Formats: sequence, structure tokens, C-alpha cells
Amino acid sequence: MNEIPQFSDDIEKYHRRIDINEYDEVYIIGDVHGSRAALEELLADLGVTDDDLVVFVGDLVRKGPDSPGVVDIVRRDSRFVSVRGNNEQKIVRGDKDPEWLRDGDKPYFESLPVAISFDDALVVHGGVDPERPLEDHTLEELLTMRSPHGDGYDGPFWYDNYDGPYRMFFGHTVHDSPVDRQYAVGLDTGCVYGGALTAYRYCHDDFVATDPTTTHQERADSKIVTPV
Repeated sequence: MNEIPQFSDDIEKYHRRIDINEYDEVYIIGDVHGSRAALEELLADLGVTDDDLVVFVGDLVRKGPDSPGVVDIVRRDSRFVSVRGNNEQKIVRGDKDPEWLRDGDKPYFESLPVAISFDDALVVHGGVDPERPLEDHTLEELLTMRSPHGDGYDGPFWYDNYDGPYRMFFGHTVHDSPVDRQYAVGLDTGCVYGGALTAYRYCHDDFVATDPTTTHQERADSKIVTPV
């Protein structure tokens, strides 16, 4: 029996548990950031069938050229689910009010879970503090965790010392290639910054990525991490 992640009551209402036995394959896709063309290319490469599930690690929107288009792709397909990213959360909180925002978009972002789990896998946007139990994490921490005892992109990163028990799939921190560790898989490979859009095939245990994409926003090299 796989261990089911336990969150505080405030977080548990935003946790979705999925029975993986219902699907032939599960794909987990990194931060799209409004890059609709890259997403359409990746989905075509994956060849998603009616018996597959696609899980997004959040940050579907902002920074790229077509956030509404990405939202429509994910929202209208019953095979697609996403956790909430910090960029969706900024819209939910009212910190950002982009001009492309439509009447139904904010309620959709509010409806997104903060955590999705299946088997012994856990999908969140940011990450966790490896020194604290899940029950002690706030919603904001799960969305934005990067360096719990450091300074942002200066590290050390949370996954450097994380050793389970869940295999964590995450985005948020931009890498020039996927993080591929026993208990941590990072999938934000910076497609909005000219990098690839990356997916992980859960049942095959491998990665599929687009070619490097159009640079829609510049990013300093110091904020793009090379996995060790």
C-alpha cells in the first residue's frame, strides 16, 4: 500500500489523490508560462491517448505570449490536470491583474489543487523543506519553496538534502536540464526563457522535451541552475 501524503487541514482541501491504475501512462509537464506553441509541440510529440493522464506542475500562465491559449488547452481536456503555481496564486490573491485575464480564469486558478499525489509520487509547484513534515508547510511554501535555509538561487536548494519518502515532481526553479534524482524530479527547463519544455513519462521513467524554444523573456544566467 502506497503511503498517502498527509497535510494540515488547511492544505488537505487543496490536495488531490489520483488512482494511477486508471491510466496507461502519466506525463508530468514543466512550467509552460503561456508558451502555447511549445505546449502544442510537446503534446504532439508525446502522442497522448484517451487512456493517459497529463499533470502540469503549475505556472501555466504569465511571461509568455498566449496565457489564455494555454489555459484553454489544459482546462478543456479531461485528461489534463494541474497544480497551482505561484503565478496563478498571484492572480488569485489579486497581486497581478493581467490584461488577458477573462471572467472564468481566476475561479479556475482558485480551483486548482496545490498538491497532486499518486503512488508514492507528489506533485507541487515549488517544493518542501526536507527538515519539516508536510503537515507543517503552508500553502505559500509549497508554491514557492526553493532554498529554505539559503538565499533564493544562491542555494542550497531544498532538493539537495531531500531523501523522501515521496518522489517529488516540481517546477518553479529554472534549470538548464531536468533535475533527475531518486526522490526529486525538476521539470522547469525555462521554455519561456528560450529553453525546452520538458515532460517526464512516469511509467517509462524517462524525459521527452521540445527543442529550445523562442525566448519570450530574458533571464540572467545566475537564475538558471545546472543540476548537479
